[in-house]
Amino acid sequence: MKPRQKRFMFIIGGLALVAAAVGLVLYALKNNVSLYFTPTQVYNKEAPQGRSFRIGGLVEAGSVKREGDGLTVHFSITDTSRNMPVTYKGILPDLFKEGKGVVAQGKLRADNVFYAEEVLAKHDENYMPPEAKHALEEAAKAQSGVSAASGVTALPAK
Repeated sequence: MKPRQKRFMFIIGGLALVAAAVGLVLYALKNNVSLYFTPTQVYNKEAPQGRSFRIGGLVEAGSVKREGDGLTVHFSITDTSRNMPVTYKGILPDLFKEGKGVVAQGKLRADNVFYAEEVLAKHDENYMPPEAKHALEEAAKAQSGVSAASGVTALPAK
């Protein structure tokens, strides 16, 4: 082989190794990526069925119910437009409260209840994930359009 052919084969082999490495990384990440959805998106069936994802919004006031075992909690997450019932078995974060921001990771089952494996509470009253802020703003816009037609005023988004 000529030196030019050897160099060409070396470059092709290197590109093949890089492509294989990128392919393996993407395959490994496919099962570990957790997408974020709002209750409205879940209601519109934009969320994956039978796959873990995150749902976020505000804990609906008056929706927190605890079972006798002390670990199982039922509550609703709202984006001010739609509500999603959530069931979680475990210890909730200290900052978990009604009316506060929350993100839950888990799966939506056939009974249209989100079964959370993990619940994260908003740590600071000034911070909100950009996705959640955008979703709440969109829900407030949609709510104000509906409310204007019905003569009811909507609460302003924070």
